[in-house]
Amino acid sequence: MRLPDMNDLIQDLQLAKQIAIEDRNPNAIVIATISQAKLLGIEKPQIRDVNADAVQSISDLMDELADDETQRPQLSARIEYAKDDY
Repeated sequence: MRLPDMNDLIQDLQLAKQIAIEDRNPNAIVIATISQAKLLGIEKPQIRDVNADAVQSISDLMDELADDETQRPQLSARIEYAKDDY
């Protein structure tokens, strides 16, 4: 007996998906589709931090605040934002 390869597994899931479609079982359709995506490696979520470049530590913000009093209101707001989110 041989172990199933990727093609065998995908075909089996496609058959399960077809049976689920014929039985009008949306949950089984979704599970079979997700299983196929996992096998093919296309299910992995792409997580990106869109604000990664804008993030500063609170100590960096405090240093900026100490250096320039004209920026104090803006930096104070950024510090409060950082405290709330981090």
